[in-house]
Amino acid sequence: MLLFKAAVMGVVEGLTEFLPISSTGHLILAGALLGFDDDKAKVFDIAIQTGAILAVIIVYWQKISSTVRALPHSADAQRFALNVFIAFVPAVVLGLLFGKAIKAHLFTPEVVATTFILGGLVILWAERRPASTVRIHEVEDMRGRDALKVGLVQCLAMIPGTSRSGATIIGGMLLGMSRKAATDFSFYLAIPTLIGAGAYSLYKDRALLSLADAPLFGVGLVFSFLSAWVCVRWLLRFISSHSFEVFAWYRIVFGLVVLGTSYSGLVTWAA
Repeated sequence: MLLFKAAVMGVVEGLTEFLPISSTGHLILAGALLGFDDDKAKVFDIAIQTGAILAVIIVYWQKISSTVRALPHSADAQRFALNVFIAFVPAVVLGLLFGKAIKAHLFTPEVVATTFILGGLVILWAERRPASTVRIHEVEDMRGRDALKVGLVQCLAMIPGTSRSGATIIGGMLLGMSRKAATDFSFYLAIPTLIGAGAYSLYKDRALLSLADAPLFGVGLVFSFLSAWVCVRWLLRFISSHSFEVFAWYRIVFGLVVLGTSYSGLVTWAA
């Protein structure tokens, strides 16, 4: 039964990590329903993000490998790598400063449901505002200050239910990036962000873990990878001809359902 729960959580992580609907929020809710929400489960939730990131690395492997090979002699490759680093730094600093407090006070179904709704309203506003001039059509067109702004917006995703991908994609679009450029950069930025978060969480909470937990984490990683690989490939096709409004309405409806079932007593969401 524990391995089954790990598989379910892995699928939830992979399907929601790169959509603007908050993987952390869904993991909190799924964990509450499955009774998989103790301290070890919280480490598990962060660690299995590595499986989802592996899917992104495979999908973008040609770009990543060519950039790494060109780093010693290409100014464009160096600027791209520097932009990813610049965008990555704010989350590291704020995560180290406030991560513990955020986990202690904000990782609840009620907070998740509320930020689901608020995030959905922001997406609707962003998609329906008058079209502004897109000045960044590809990630290679970004400057350092553009990357810093996206990195600061990513920090909003520390509030569970906000969505890291949603914050960076919608934030990037509001800053003048095309839908494709914002999505691509969100994926690239996810690589150091989520690998770093997973490694730090495993190190910090290593006392909670033992060798016996290896099958549990292994199952979660495998299912996270497989579902994320399918999801990323689908999303890249989807954004070529669709807006993000469908995800906004999903967030709003889902958030209202969680709040309604919670306050009516129909579902007892664990803290």
